[in-house]
Amino acid sequence: MALFELKNDKKIDEIKEKEFKLEKELQEVCEINMEKLLGIKFIKSEFAVENYRFDTLGYDEENKAFVIIEYKRGQNYSVIDQGYAYLATMLNNKAEFILEYNEKFDNSLKKIDIDWSQSKVIFISQNFNKFQKDTINFKDLPIELYEIKQFENNILYFNEIKGNRITNSISNILSKDEKVQKVISEIKTYTLEDSLSSGSKEIIELFKIFSDKIEQMIPDIEVEPKKIYIAFKKNKKNIVDFKLQKKNLKIWLNISKGNLEDSRNIFNDVSQKGHHGNGDYETTINDDENLEYILSLIKQVYKKNFNK
Repeated sequence: MALFELKNDKKIDEIKEKEFKLEKELQEVCEINMEKLLGIKFIKSEFAVENYRFDTLGYDEENKAFVIIEYKRGQNYSVIDQGYAYLATMLNNKAEFILEYNEKFDNSLKKIDIDWSQSKVIFISQNFNKFQKDTINFKDLPIELYEIKQFENNILYFNEIKGNRITNSISNILSKDEKVQKVISEIKTYTLEDSLSSGSKEIIELFKIFSDKIEQMIPDIEVEPKKIYIAFKKNKKNIVDFKLQKKNLKIWLNISKGNLEDSRNIFNDVSQKGHHGNGDYETTINDDENLEYILSLIKQVYKKNFNK
């Protein structure tokens, strides 16, 4: 990719890329800025389990799951083979991961507090080859790829490589090895199809109207199907979450109590109640009567969260 600096005279100068000479340098940048780049809490560098030493161990608070992060400079490796080997090791050593978390944060996390089905591996590299990028097309792959590039003028480029996630299940090409099958049986990558399956035709149509309008309203918003809900995010930060039910559509706004200007009082304060979505406000609807008003509240949350 090419980046340019726009001068006062409207001419441009190319900003040259500066390669990370060492994998360790790349790792340090990512670990120091892990929550901003990935939305993940940093736990430990060089975490050793069995015969493996994971570059970085992190924790995804939204999904209540551990994340293994690997940094690569070369391109001669299989993200699928390495990723599944790491996940199998995690599932066979759950206590070690929990112990490391508890020691880091002085906490008392237990096995039942973790959603092991949402465990994943992230690979970060300056470049991936075509074969590696194509693996992301599998719809149920618990692996993510991110490209990172350093440029002059202290500019950093960081971007997730998104596949179309429509290719058949990864289980169709994996070996019948016991460790691989353990990962397949315990880890689940949720798709939009999974989330929509819980709604009636009318509720699915209502959600799709919201989804289309939100994507038009907020540039580069990301839609991430989760186990319980569908998250709409910008730069790894939730803005609004949806849960489809048979007769209703549940909506959560990711904003703290007292910061939402809701003149119609459509949303309820759930800050003191247990709930699945992010934020302190929740509502349940079954028609589009207040669609435009709710969209205005979603835009309000977006502006407040990103100082627009």
